[in-house]
Amino acid sequence: MSLLAHGNSISVVEVTNISAHGVWLLAHGEELFMSYDDFPWFKEMSVQSIVNVEEESPNHFYWPDIDVDLTREIIKHPDRFPLKSKST
Repeated sequence: MSLLAHGNSISVVEVTNISAHGVWLLAHGEELFMSYDDFPWFKEMSVQSIVNVEEESPNHFYWPDIDVDLTREIIKHPDRFPLKSKST
């Protein structure tokens, strides 16, 4: 017998909102905002690509469709990590 009822999520990370300004990520009960100014990789991506997020290790998030990985620290303090992707 399964310990999880049908329909219950075991994910501890999920995208809760995508807006014209950025993406909200819910991780371990905390909502984190990623503005497109600080995280430009998400701006032109499909909703499907953005919501496909995994937590590879504690507080380390990976978007396989976009090949972007970020830590909670980077998301909370993007000013400490000023490197951004360059447009081609």
